[in-house]
Amino acid sequence: MARGKRYRKLKESFDRLKSYPVEEAISLVKKDANSKFDETVEISIRLGVDPKRSEQMVRGTCLLPYGTGKTVKVLVLTKGAEAEAKEAGADFVGGSDYIEKIKSGWLEADVVLATPDIMSEVAKLGKILGPRGLMPNPKTDTVTTEPARAVKEVKKGKIEFKLDKTGNIHAPLGKVSFTEQKMTENLLEFAKDVVRAKPPTAKGQYLRSVYLSSTMGPPIKLNLQDLLERIK
Repeated sequence: MARGKRYRKLKESFDRLKSYPVEEAISLVKKDANSKFDETVEISIRLGVDPKRSEQMVRGTCLLPYGTGKTVKVLVLTKGAEAEAKEAGADFVGGSDYIEKIKSGWLEADVVLATPDIMSEVAKLGKILGPRGLMPNPKTDTVTTEPARAVKEVKKGKIEFKLDKTGNIHAPLGKVSFTEQKMTENLLEFAKDVVRAKPPTAKGQYLRSVYLSSTMGPPIKLNLQDLLERIK
C-alpha cells in the first residue's frame, strides 16, 4: 500500500529496528499521532499458534481499566430480561422485533448480547452477525443469564479479542488523548488476558511480537522481555 509523505516522515522519527519498553513505545505513539482527530491506539500481537488448528484458537475478553474511549451501543436480545437490561444502560432491548429488524438490514449496535432463552432464534442471524463479529457466544460472555452485568461491563470497557487467520490478534487500547499511565494499564491488562487465553496445546514461544500504532501512524515494536516482566 502506498503511503503519504506524512506517514513516511513519522517512520523516520524512531528506530524501526529497535524494540521499545512499554512506556517509551506509548510515548512515541502519542507523539507521532498528530492528526486533527483523537486517534485510536491499537495493539497487534503475533502469536506462536497454528490458526488452522481449532484446538489452538485463541479468543477471550478483556475489561480494560479505562475503557476504549469510544461510546459503545449495546443491543440486548432477550425474552424476559428487558427491564434489567434497559436499567443497566443498554441502548436497544428486544426480542423477535429486533431479530426481524436485523434480518431487514438494521444494525446500529456495536455489541450484541443475548440471553439463552432466545438463542434458538438468534442462531438464524449467524450469516449476518457472524461476519461482523457480532454473533453472541458463551465463550465471550455475550450469551449470558446476567444481561445487566454484561451491559455494564461492555459500557465500562470490556472488549473481545480473537485470533485471525494469520495468527494475529488486533484490538483497540484507547485514545491518543489518554494519559500514558492509563494507556499502560490498559495495555498490560490486555496482554495478561491474551496470555491467560494460551491454548494448552500451544508449544514454544507464545508471544512472538507485539506492536503499537495509532490510527494514522506506523507500528512501533514493543520489547517482549520488558512486557513479559511487567505482566508476570
